[in-house]
Amino acid sequence: MMPAFNDRALLGGELLLRQIKYFQAVVRTGSFSEAAEECHISQSAVSQQIKALEAELGFRLLDRNNRKLALTPAGEYFYKKSLVLAADFARLCSNAARIARGDDAVLKLGYLRSFSGREFHLALNDFTEKLPDVSVRLLPGNHEELFDLLRGGGADLVMSDQRRAFSDEYVNLILKTDGVYVELPASNAMSRLSSVTAQELKNIPCILVASKGQRENEQEYYRSVIGLRSEFIYAENLEEARLLVISGQGFMPAEGGGANVAVAAVRRIPLFRDDRQITRNYCLFWKKDHTGAYIEEFAEILKSKFK
Repeated sequence: MMPAFNDRALLGGELLLRQIKYFQAVVRTGSFSEAAEECHISQSAVSQQIKALEAELGFRLLDRNNRKLALTPAGEYFYKKSLVLAADFARLCSNAARIARGDDAVLKLGYLRSFSGREFHLALNDFTEKLPDVSVRLLPGNHEELFDLLRGGGADLVMSDQRRAFSDEYVNLILKTDGVYVELPASNAMSRLSSVTAQELKNIPCILVASKGQRENEQEYYRSVIGLRSEFIYAENLEEARLLVISGQGFMPAEGGGANVAVAAVRRIPLFRDDRQITRNYCLFWKKDHTGAYIEEFAEILKSKFK
């Protein structure tokens, strides 16, 4: 039997979307062979599908001269618009899937507002790419805010530093034990030191990223545990804190990222105590009785990024 009209239209739509995907891969990689590898089909199949797409559209998308690929003017326009189409289609499918389920697939994810490492961003990108139907609700906070969110059910899992003994009520996944660094403006002579101590920093204000309700808690931690004796000033977010550092208003304890810093005007110096760099644990926490595919999936992805 011939397929019904709606079935034929659906099959035609799926084929067109697949051909556009192959075309986008060729443009992105600049190579039919690399696109074929990425799409898990043969090089000849990619070439045939793009030729079929051009035939369907009635104009050329690519110039193939001397084995070099170049977009035609129409191809360049089509490529840019197809990226928008692909994003819209993914959103459409995701929203329709939620409606069909009759509920919202949501992951409530808490994270340190001062964390500057790349691992969390990379994990979030991979998670949303792998599970586009799951909405991620991001909850920035300081350590105590994140603990309260997790304890009260406001977050499914949180990435934070370890400031208290591990509890058997939670899964306590250590992601990394990292050395403590401080960020100083590159113009400050102390930024050329190989290491620095709290004593040497005592006359320079310490910039902490903290919400208004958490300033006292953050100050107490950095004073009693890390050992800083400086005057404390505060920023609402990491960007504001970095601007304060660059403008010479103080130094900032670095959260995550190791010795690397992406801002040229800032340098990271190891913070030492008794001839050793101070260390701290960064962890992922969630309640043992609140496990699920989304939580464990994100945990595995984030753990892999810290490796």
